Amino acid sequence: MTPRAEAELSALNPLRALWLTLAAAFLLSLLLQLLPPGLLPGCAIFQDLIRYGKTKFGGPPRPAACRAFDVPKRYFSHFYIISVLWNGFLLWCLIQSLFLEAPFPSWLHGLLRILGAAQFQGGELALSTFLVLVFLWLHSVRRLFECLYVSVFSSVMIHIVQYCFGLVYYVLVGLTVLSQVPMDGRNAYVTGKNLLMQTRWFHILGMMMFIWSSAHQYKCHVILSNLRKNKAGVVIHCNHRIPFGDWFEYVSSPNYLAELMIYISMAVTFGFHNLTWWLVVTYVFFSQALSAFLSHQFYKGKFVSYPKHRKAFLPFLF
Repeated sequence: MTPRAEAELSALNPLRALWLTLAAAFLLSLLLQLLPPGLLPGCAIFQDLIRYGKTKFGGPPRPAACRAFDVPKRYFSHFYIISVLWNGFLLWCLIQSLFLEAPFPSWLHGLLRILGAAQFQGGELALSTFLVLVFLWLHSVRRLFECLYVSVFSSVMIHIVQYCFGLVYYVLVGLTVLSQVPMDGRNAYVTGKNLLMQTRWFHILGMMMFIWSSAHQYKCHVILSNLRKNKAGVVIHCNHRIPFGDWFEYVSSPNYLAELMIYISMAVTFGFHNLTWWLVVTYVFFSQALSAFLSHQFYKGKFVSYPKHRKAFLPFLF
């Protein structure tokens, strides 16, 4: 193992500790859901916190105290409004630093240092960080567009805790990305002072994976929304139906699988070896796997004719 790799593994900064904790929490939640029905935790609060939208119907009866903390699932758009604004601001700060040599605001620099900003100089991290932050912002813009103009939300709910977590989530993700840029004081450090000279094959591969995964996720969301529209594109109901087409032929929640692939594309853009981002990917994997499993259980319980060959999250595996 190289000295750099050993240093990466030995440094458990606050961001890594946070993502590791979140990944462990969702892994535990997933394992509990995989237990036989007789051993499945029946705690209403626990089930209410891991389920949202249609999957709340598959859990135990919800006490009135739980329903009092419901907010509409259509509030998902708020997450992406926050992300577009916040991560747009972070991207603007990074562009100013990379191309105009303007220092980061002192409060932002201090926050990045606390969170464990990369202090070593060299490599391709400056370009990688720039590209991943662009990907994250574009992803948020597209998801906001989908929430406003593509998705057809029913009257299903999410818990207020899930809503608050969603608001904070993209703030944390953006800070995680920006913390990977090499710092020289309050400025981003660029090897050779030419960002384009850092271009490597994995930047191209990561970009291609990001576009491919995003296109499939958009297509899956269009398929879901069309289930509630007539041929003229008019919404006629808000019921759940069995989706078909694209990745739905393999898994029940291809939109969650595409989300995972989007984050993996960012890990590729970071050059495969960024431990902090792989912890983010690990969290995304377990959180999306849990949501996909609960959604799969909902579909199988609601539709007798549900395709038996479909898996929940990973084609042919899970």
